[in-house]
Amino acid sequence: MKTIHIVIILVLVVAVAVVISTMTDSSTYSDFAEAAQKQGKELHIIGKLNRTKPIVYDAQHNANEFSFYLIDDKGVEKQVIYNNAKPQDFEKSEKVVVIGSMKGDQFMAKSLLLKCPSKYNDKKPSKFGSKTFS
Repeated sequence: MKTIHIVIILVLVVAVAVVISTMTDSSTYSDFAEAAQKQGKELHIIGKLNRTKPIVYDAQHNANEFSFYLIDDKGVEKQVIYNNAKPQDFEKSEKVVVIGSMKGDQFMAKSLLLKCPSKYNDKKPSKFGSKTFS
């Protein structure tokens, strides 16, 4: 075999290995019902913060423990435990994406993604300086 053939085969093997590792490592969007069936498997769950239940974070007692209740898109509510500090402006978020896995009846989050309300709105100003808008 020529050297160029060996190099091409090695490049193909590395490319296939990268594709396979990417496919097996990626997690998927899901809901709490599926996460309960797949205990321990890492999933992304999109939900809305339940503001009627307590958000527990005591930085003086344990700065790396934060818990809250999340309602997924199908209406199922679970307690989420996040072993890190509470994100700034967490209560203002519209949607929360939790990345982690179920452990018993609680969702253990490795990371959080917050969708905060837009600081821009659709209202147009009626007047700006000397200009009037209709």
